[in-house]
Amino acid sequence: MLPDYLTHDHLTEVLEHAIEEDVGPGDVTTLATVPPDQPATAVIRAKEAGVVAGLEAAACAFAVTDRALEVSWNVADGTAVESGQEIGTIAGPAQGMLTAERPALNLMQRMSGIATATHRMVDAARPHGTEILDTRKTAPGLRRLDKWAVRLGGGTNHRIGLYDLFLIKDNHIAAAGGVAPALDAAQTYRAEHAPDLAIEIETRTLGEVRTAAEHGAADILLLDNMVTVDDGTVDTSMLRDAVALVDGRCRTEASGNVTLATVPAIAETGVDALSSGALTHSVTALDLSMKIGMG
Repeated sequence: MLPDYLTHDHLTEVLEHAIEEDVGPGDVTTLATVPPDQPATAVIRAKEAGVVAGLEAAACAFAVTDRALEVSWNVADGTAVESGQEIGTIAGPAQGMLTAERPALNLMQRMSGIATATHRMVDAARPHGTEILDTRKTAPGLRRLDKWAVRLGGGTNHRIGLYDLFLIKDNHIAAAGGVAPALDAAQTYRAEHAPDLAIEIETRTLGEVRTAAEHGAADILLLDNMVTVDDGTVDTSMLRDAVALVDGRCRTEASGNVTLATVPAIAETGVDALSSGALTHSVTALDLSMKIGMG
């Protein structure tokens, strides 16, 4: 099932562009070596353990290339798989199957890598009830698929773009003249134009945290770079002080130095959520393969 921010039309458009980019005027190798009426069956397997994602996207890639191809999955999107496990099969004309192979696997591997990394962070934060959020640090043109993969891995989508949340960053604060004026301006704009949107503001010092919390206009405080790591030691004292200053008056989100290794210590501070750009901007693809058999 697609998330609410992704339509079938948009998914098809993404896959059409991916196929067009790869095929150009024609898949010359396949056209030269494979008869147009040659049937085939292919098996997609996981070559390492992880969380598989992008099955619906891959099925769309095969359908865009040749509607005669039939895709059958043995697992659902967001399922944990083991190395060697058979994920699904594709049956139909060999030409279309071979032409769609790389775009389909590229998306599956990227989305599965994101889902796997997210799942690991979610597991690390689970004992403390802390949410794992994504960011806008996504591949251009693939944001909705990247964020879909985060959701399939058990994470929570942050804002999709610049339009669905007020997020006042350091440069906005500087341009507005400070934390309080920036919050006032956002509150005024929200009342006039976007009453349903939440306001989040980035804070970098305990003084900014105190000002923002006491001012009262923010729904979320982004506690940025308040965790340091030195020789493997995670220092969360500043973040812990910031959470105490907020004292439940609004939600809190920690960012900066959020890795799988640091998640438990950060989550233990009582912060409501952790955001990690690495989930989508530093993707390690999950190794998947497609092997074809004729007949």
